[in-house]
Amino acid sequence: MLDTLTLQTATSNSGLLIIIYTMFVAFLLSVTLGITYIKTFRGLSYSRTYVQAVILSSIVAATVVHAIGDSLARGLGMIGALAIIRFRTSFKDPRDILFMFSALAAGIGCGVGAYNVAVIGTFGFVLTALLLHVTPLGQAGTFDGMLRFNITTDDGSRHALEALLKKYCKTFVLITLREMQQGERLDYAYHVKMKKNRESAGLIKEMPEKIPSVRGLGLMLQETTVEL
Repeated sequence: MLDTLTLQTATSNSGLLIIIYTMFVAFLLSVTLGITYIKTFRGLSYSRTYVQAVILSSIVAATVVHAIGDSLARGLGMIGALAIIRFRTSFKDPRDILFMFSALAAGIGCGVGAYNVAVIGTFGFVLTALLLHVTPLGQAGTFDGMLRFNITTDDGSRHALEALLKKYCKTFVLITLREMQQGERLDYAYHVKMKKNRESAGLIKEMPEKIPSVRGLGLMLQETTVEL
């Protein structure tokens, strides 16, 4: 790790070198966090802009902390300036918040010159995230995705639905059920886990054949993420 003191005494442009070095280390650490987030992502919708925000936030944090330095007046002025900004972005997954905080921590560590702390802390976070990804810790049960549709309320449709789900799904759990069109139709949402010898495309293809009244059919799988 390059010593800050060496930069300060090695050249007349030491201030510029320290800034470049700080931004470079912050960038490398945030990119490592972004790649780790992508590799360990298990959600139903992937956001490219969030990964970019993780990378950029580390550089912003390093810039702000480096600009403040040891000046109390700068710190108070920066607090006043940042108080004007209102961040209203909501995180659907607590894990997303932790990745953002980790990027900010790496940037702050680089900004104050604690490069060893920033590097060791970031790689400790990355290794822990990868370990949790490959181990079943915290997994009470896994599903392949969510099946959503609406059908008429007659008994024939419900019997055909149950037979299809048993045919294609290893397990299925009803998560929401609501009435539509004054009780003439029912809207279903299931968490499903497909059987190994059954393809999800077969379920989507056979469902309209067995249940002609089905509408709004959609199967969102975890493996097939949608970029927002």
